[in-house]
Order: sequence, then structure tokens, then C-alpha cells
Amino acid sequence: MEELIRKKGVCRFCEGRAPRIDYKDEKLLRRFITERGRILPRRITGNCALHQRRLSIAIKRSRHLALLPFTSEVYR
Repeated sequence: MEELIRKKGVCRFCEGRAPRIDYKDEKLLRRFITERGRILPRRITGNCALHQRRLSIAIKRSRHLALLPFTSEVYR
């Protein structure tokens, strides 16, 4: 039972260790999307609400500029 209890993650952007959230920083944004192209939720990333909103806006902007994919290329 103790294995299921996890400590709440601390927002890495609030700590100041991570760089600013920028839609042109593809390397940073790829950490927050799944391999299928979906945005990871706050409860998984540990971001605060403010930085999660800024992160999702930056991901959406970079998708429109074709820096990040909308979906992955999965063929069956």
C-alpha cells in the first residue's frame, strides 16, 4: 500500500531550474507530450496550474507552426 502513495511533484518552472516556456523550444515541449502527441496532464507532470496553462498554449502554438506533430504516425 505504501508503494501507491507518491509525493506530489514540484513545478520545475517555479523552482527556476528550467528555462522559460517558449513555443520555439521543441526539445523542452516534447517532454510534456506523449508519443501519440497528447499533452500530459498536471497530475503527471507536477506543474502548477499557471505553468501548465502556459505550457499547453506553447505546445498548441508550436503545433500550428509545424514544430510539433498533432498526432503520431501510427499505421495498423
